[in-house]
Amino acid sequence: MITEATIADIPSLNQLINSAYRGESSKKGWTTEANILEGKRTTEAELIEIIQDQKNTILKYSENNEIIGCVLLVEKEDELYLGMLTVSPELQNSGIGKKLMQQAEIYASDLGLSKIVMTVISVREELISWYKRKGFVDTGAREPFPVSDVFSQTTNEPLEFMVLKKSIL
Repeated sequence: MITEATIADIPSLNQLINSAYRGESSKKGWTTEANILEGKRTTEAELIEIIQDQKNTILKYSENNEIIGCVLLVEKEDELYLGMLTVSPELQNSGIGKKLMQQAEIYASDLGLSKIVMTVISVREELISWYKRKGFVDTGAREPFPVSDVFSQTTNEPLEFMVLKKSIL
């Protein structure tokens, strides 16, 4: 079931997101960033800030009262920003990510937005290919990768974000 996340969901969301992106647990799935980054992907404080902003929505995918997927949606002028698409590492490739993407498109459409935009670390070729198969295209735009106290880079390869966009009807 896909529903909107609340403040009460933050501990579960924090654990899910960090387990899917970083550390040993993330290596069970194919979307890990553990080979290029270490530390946390997010914090409970960041998630509280996100949920409290009215332009943001986190959709959660739950089964048996457990959150096993989520996606951040941010309303921006004439497009919807999609971020933190997360599926539990053990359940990746089971269609949950696809269902969250479909719900994001419905959400954008309900807001009258015709485009979804996202950023992906440019060296994550397998993930970029997945998004392209879902209809996203490389806009050619690049954004600098942030420096953070919460995570650090484990590779000397320069990182940047690739901006992907999808038009929806």
